Amino acid sequence: MNDDRKITVTRTIDASASDLFEVLSLPERHVELDGSGFVRGIDHGDRITETGQKFTMNMSGDHMGGDYQTDNHVTGYDKDHLLAWETAPAGTEPPGWQWVWELIPQGPDSTEVRHTYDWSKVTDQELLKKVSFPLVEESQLEETLNRLAAAVSA
Repeated sequence: MNDDRKITVTRTIDASASDLFEVLSLPERHVELDGSGFVRGIDHGDRITETGQKFTMNMSGDHMGGDYQTDNHVTGYDKDHLLAWETAPAGTEPPGWQWVWELIPQGPDSTEVRHTYDWSKVTDQELLKKVSFPLVEESQLEETLNRLAAAVSA
């Protein structure tokens, strides 16, 4: 399900929602899950346990001229069901894009995973000119789901 301001990929993974959430809620695991190649490591951040938390990632990409950091503000949390965060350049307020993970159990050891990259709330026209959304393509989001499946089966 895609439109011009959001991309959603879906995959059923042979793992419980609890096992998947265990991996997704630990920011230090995000470098192994990232299918875009931008995430380099965690600067700081504990396991996600509630909205309002913030974790900082070390990133690298030509779109930012090389290495940079992002602050990720947790905006959605429902244990074993939902994780969402808005991303911003470190030290700034989120300009309107977010990452959403939805886990829909299909049985005790099978979960439909929906991963959404949503930039529909970006209103800064200068930013929209500067950043060519989407920075992450659908195929890269699908690779992230492949990596998540591998991480829980390891």
